[in-house]
Amino acid sequence: MTATDDVLKTNGKSDKLFSDSPVALVCGGGARTPFAKAPGKLANYGVLDLGQCVLIQLIEKMGLDSQQIDEVILGSVLFNPLDSNFSRHLVFLSGLPRTAYAATVSNNCISGLVAIDELAKDIAIGRADIGISGGVESMSNVPLPARPGAQAFWRNLATAKGIGARFCALGRFRPSYLLPAFPKPVEPFTGKTMGQHCEEMNREFGVPRGRQDAIALASHQNAARARADGILEEEITPIGGMTHDTGIREDTDIEALGRLPTTFDKSQHGTLTAGNSSFPTDGASVVCLMSAATARRQGRDVLAYVKGCEFAAIDPDDGLLMAPALAVPRLLHRHGLTAADVDLFEIHEAFAAQVVANIHVWEQGWDKYPEIQPIGEVAYEKINVNGGSLAIGHPFAATGARLVYSLAKELNRRQLKRGVVSVCAAGAEGCAILLETP
Repeated sequence: MTATDDVLKTNGKSDKLFSDSPVALVCGGGARTPFAKAPGKLANYGVLDLGQCVLIQLIEKMGLDSQQIDEVILGSVLFNPLDSNFSRHLVFLSGLPRTAYAATVSNNCISGLVAIDELAKDIAIGRADIGISGGVESMSNVPLPARPGAQAFWRNLATAKGIGARFCALGRFRPSYLLPAFPKPVEPFTGKTMGQHCEEMNREFGVPRGRQDAIALASHQNAARARADGILEEEITPIGGMTHDTGIREDTDIEALGRLPTTFDKSQHGTLTAGNSSFPTDGASVVCLMSAATARRQGRDVLAYVKGCEFAAIDPDDGLLMAPALAVPRLLHRHGLTAADVDLFEIHEAFAAQVVANIHVWEQGWDKYPEIQPIGEVAYEKINVNGGSLAIGHPFAATGARLVYSLAKELNRRQLKRGVVSVCAAGAEGCAILLETP
């Protein structure tokens, strides 16, 4: 085992690589499609369409010689298994060099951050010099598998030898075999939906409905302002005549949010609604990373350096969306930082209640995981200043790159130093990334 392998094998230890060999996100080094509620205005665009759009536009926007790209690592959660490594397909479709290594990763809502971390490590160890990472999600086009009985029927029919065997196989047909098996949005380990898990978390941390609706309102108001100011437009590359995210409600108010019925718990104790929960979304988002030396050589201004990445996992029964409660404190403590040292946070808003619960643990610790050391008070005015997933949308794997690029741009716009991205994921996992401006 080499010294590099030893550094990479342990979660979090790759931060030393990023310090020794800085990985840069440069100006103009990000692009995304508009995020559209699903099924909706992007329903006719699949993963390959969305991915090709952002790859081509990112290269053009940067004025980058596509032949310099060494790697393309993209994430997705609901991609068609027939396009198993769709990232490689996109290399061909987008006119990138056929020698560019491509890989597809899948880890629920942190898939985009996993892709960014993989590319950043490859650049840090010298395996790549310039690459593109992020995520693509077409939730309007979820692959629908055959039912278990239908799978056996069609398999036996396809492999039957001779007319007699085929007629025998056809005799086992049932009309239900024509209907697909719709995916169940439940955790395989618990049998509960993400919303049901979040209601349980909410009962543990006691987040009132009004607090959740207030966070949702702030998300829409911040996103509406950012759109009006042209901040979101800087990120978006049009597709199919679409130029704007479709989920932002600049006309909503706290009264309208308060009138919405609960979604996951219909009892008097339920608090989660369509307004304070993220919604199914189509979209793609990518960033271009390169070594700091290459950025200097090409005369490119650096938006931010990737300084560290932390993954965490907990028992799903402890709180399905609470893994960032471990990831963020670990990341900051490893760098000798507290919340006061972080200028901006981009926190994925799967649910408003989940945001509050994670921040509670960051500030006060958690008796379920006593090893967590609080990071200090987290000021809400530092969080999602240009809107979050509750307003902009959440195309699973595409969210990570949107958060990273949005954070890097805003740090520079405000002339600030340091920011943290935090994302929770199904399976009770999470990821946090630390960015610093030059």
